[in-house]
Amino acid sequence: MSEEQRVTAYEAIGGEAVLRQLVSRFYEYMDTLPEASGIRAMHAPSLDGAESKLFKFLSGWLGGPNLYWEEFGHPRLRMRHFPFAIGTSERDQWMLCMNKAIDDCIEHPILRERLSNALRQTADHMINQES
Repeated sequence: MSEEQRVTAYEAIGGEAVLRQLVSRFYEYMDTLPEASGIRAMHAPSLDGAESKLFKFLSGWLGGPNLYWEEFGHPRLRMRHFPFAIGTSERDQWMLCMNKAIDDCIEHPILRERLSNALRQTADHMINQES
């Protein structure tokens, strides 16, 4: 397969429409699951801004348009999350919501597993507190 024929993860999951659905579902879970109350409390009362930023970040991260980079510059994820106390509990809450959203929105089981694993590595990197 040539470089031009390679499919990005963004394309494989279904592009913008599916990514928007995934991010929206993620924040629905964060907003409603009692098990996610710890990370929900870290966010503003309205999740609209966070939803927009996560969509833009994941778009570029998955190989689609680099919307976050174009608007905000380098993501610097760890630095941007450093003001928040993130331990394994917060990581697990975030992953709970994301895995539920992935299960709801991504049809192919291998894509679901790969996306979850990649996001888990990123979430692990955000930990900045001892548990």
